[in-house]
Amino acid sequence: MHDLIRTILAFCVVLGVLVFIHELGHYLAARWRGVKVETFSIGFGPPLLRWTDRAGTEWRIGPIPLGGFVKPHGFEGPDEATEEQKAAWEPGRTFHDKPVLSRAIIILAGPVFNFVLAFVLFVLLFATCGQPIVRNEVSSVKAGSAADTAGLKPGDTILDLGGKTTPDAASVQKLVASEPGEKTTIHVKRAGEDMTLPVTLDRVTPSVHVAPIGQLGIEFATSAGSPQSLPKAVVSGAQATWVTTVQTLDGLWQILTGRHTAKDLGGPLRIAQMSGQVAQYGFASLLSFMALLSVNLGLINLFPVPILDGGRLVFYLAEAIRGRPVPKKIQEVGFQAGFALLAGLFLFSTFNDLSNFGLFKWLAALGG
Repeated sequence: MHDLIRTILAFCVVLGVLVFIHELGHYLAARWRGVKVETFSIGFGPPLLRWTDRAGTEWRIGPIPLGGFVKPHGFEGPDEATEEQKAAWEPGRTFHDKPVLSRAIIILAGPVFNFVLAFVLFVLLFATCGQPIVRNEVSSVKAGSAADTAGLKPGDTILDLGGKTTPDAASVQKLVASEPGEKTTIHVKRAGEDMTLPVTLDRVTPSVHVAPIGQLGIEFATSAGSPQSLPKAVVSGAQATWVTTVQTLDGLWQILTGRHTAKDLGGPLRIAQMSGQVAQYGFASLLSFMALLSVNLGLINLFPVPILDGGRLVFYLAEAIRGRPVPKKIQEVGFQAGFALLAGLFLFSTFNDLSNFGLFKWLAALGG
């Protein structure tokens, strides 16, 4: 019961902060561009709490912590609004009347704030706890793996693979993954001595529809860094945000090109599980996890899917080029297709989560 409560609380905190910052970006950008904000909601469903500020914005907290929204005044536009809505419009403060650049800024601000949040969290983490360092030093060897057969031992430092220099753990992982089943050599430093060992990389196929990848069967040593000065933490935070963005895009590209299985896609249940697991390791681990998720949320919202921020930005780009808005029929079809795509991904990721939790095996065993 204690683990369940921790998981629920950690999930609500993590997702609540990420959604709040995302929507805050839309809110502040709208106020900056002179657009009134009617509603700022964190969570969906009938509001548990609501209040209205002096600017006329109604703030809400809903019971379902799976997202949120900001509703700018006049967001629906003349072709969609009812006569009652049109009568309530305040001249000069409606979203649809603003130039396309202002509308694009308001939409873009949400994802941008997610990247800013990730950067701030990384800076805070590195300035207070230091930056963890993953060394190209073997910390453990999996029994029966390619590394075990080749004779690698904990404490070995990997210098190159097949004559290709590997200055860090990431370069080792990338090289190994690209050469499944290959016979090669691995150059290590052991107790101050250089050694070259023959190795045949394991060939791992995640599923029948995914290309095989190479595997060595080791874990790398990790050491905790010391707290950094603020200027250095700022630089390190920017680098970490960039690296996380690139790695996330690379992981998605591997799934799209069949080099990795789509079974790794997780949904809200996986996020909740991981939130609870990370929370038990302390505040620093939770900050790092939130920074990672914030980058993911920012990227996902920039994808050119019409129902997402990125899709709206595509329509605004087309409007800027054409000199007039994209026809409503095309926008409606795009939003319907985007909604169907997101709903499908949500169901697929939830199915993955339930499969990883062993629900279907349990039901099969129960039925048997």
